[in-house]
Amino acid sequence: MSTGTDTTAPRPQRRLTLAASIVGAGASAKAWNWPGTKWNRFADFEHYRRSAEIARSGNLDAIFVSDHPALQRDARHGPGHLFDPIVLFSAIAGAVPDIGFVLTASTSYNSPYNLARRLASLDTISGGRVIFNAVANFNPDIAANFTADGLLDREDRYRKADEFLDVVKKLWLSWDAPQGPEPQRPLWDETTARVIDHHGEFFDVRGPLNVPVGPQGHPVISQAGASEQGIDFAGRHAEIVYAALLEKQSAVDFAAKLDAAAQRHGRPADSIRLFPGVNVYLGDTHAEALRRHEVFSGADSEDDLIAHFLHQQRTLNPAFPKQLDADKPLKPEWFEPQEDQTRPIGFSKALQDLVRVEEPTTRQIIRRVGGAGGHRLVIGTPKEVADALIDWWADGAVSGYNAHFPLLHDDLERFVAQVVPILQTEGVFPTGYDAPTIRGRFGLPEPGISPAEEAA
Repeated sequence: MSTGTDTTAPRPQRRLTLAASIVGAGASAKAWNWPGTKWNRFADFEHYRRSAEIARSGNLDAIFVSDHPALQRDARHGPGHLFDPIVLFSAIAGAVPDIGFVLTASTSYNSPYNLARRLASLDTISGGRVIFNAVANFNPDIAANFTADGLLDREDRYRKADEFLDVVKKLWLSWDAPQGPEPQRPLWDETTARVIDHHGEFFDVRGPLNVPVGPQGHPVISQAGASEQGIDFAGRHAEIVYAALLEKQSAVDFAAKLDAAAQRHGRPADSIRLFPGVNVYLGDTHAEALRRHEVFSGADSEDDLIAHFLHQQRTLNPAFPKQLDADKPLKPEWFEPQEDQTRPIGFSKALQDLVRVEEPTTRQIIRRVGGAGGHRLVIGTPKEVADALIDWWADGAVSGYNAHFPLLHDDLERFVAQVVPILQTEGVFPTGYDAPTIRGRFGLPEPGISPAEEAA
């Protein structure tokens, strides 16, 4: 007899959810000055507005922008993170209906009250279209723009992020303003606008917020950490987890970890939607898609791709073998995350899990993961790409995907025109927007503050 705590049970089947990354000129470092494109479109609002329009034409649930409040100093690449995501999405919200926004903001270098107010404002103005992707910044270049104290260590970053989310969630629900044509009770008093009186390690905030509870309760909360601290943080706060996952069983196992973490914090299993990133390379033929992958990776051939991958691994891990056979299986110990690494742990763990489970060769792995170890590669014809996306979703491993495209707008347009119709024909993706809010599209409940959070 089930006790309701079995995190290995199949997850309820919901329709596939999709978002599109519209960061900069595209996911490829080669995109910014690609022939036939406007080289400085990464600094042009019309570029982002058009991306949102294309995504909306395919009924995609949301568009995604990461945030990096520091100038990228590698002169070989065009800047990928430019406009403040809140400002950018506020402008898009007024120009493009329906589309949601996965909006990244720092828990390390923001004030909880100010950020809660801005996000609640945008969520209300847009009709419930905001997903707050909460990040605990790990880049020392970002830290240097906010403080002379340097980057907090991982443990402190997550403690601060945990407290930050406690505060913003309480603020978002602190003013339950009357509804209807005429208020039937005071507009604000101790029953409708409640102080939160938070006094913690990092923040002191009285409240309440001066923006009332919004159309979806409050913005949906997303998170992207795969370390033990990140999983525990997700278990307490996240409703969507954006992850680097390269192998299906690892996705199933990761979802089970999230379910267990949610239950540890008094939340139901299946409270969290798993939403990994995928890098999509499309071609009219499989061979054309493979070649497009090589070109946008800055490689002249498959052997050149192999050389790039090995160089990157040796840069990340000095213990990585200096010589190896590209057609012999790789060993998982070569991809062990480093204690002092600043790059996300999730990327390293995903790569190591893929090697441990499938024992790929270097020649095989370069077609499964981008660069030094990023998101899953999905390469092929429109039908092959659609089948690959459906495969993980149909087996209950994921709720959906955040898709990255090498070149904007070309590859996003092609995905919407050629892949989305296949997903719709298969009955896994809607032909129109099936709910006005992001919560409705993801099947997420209206939010509330748990007793543990109320006491925090």
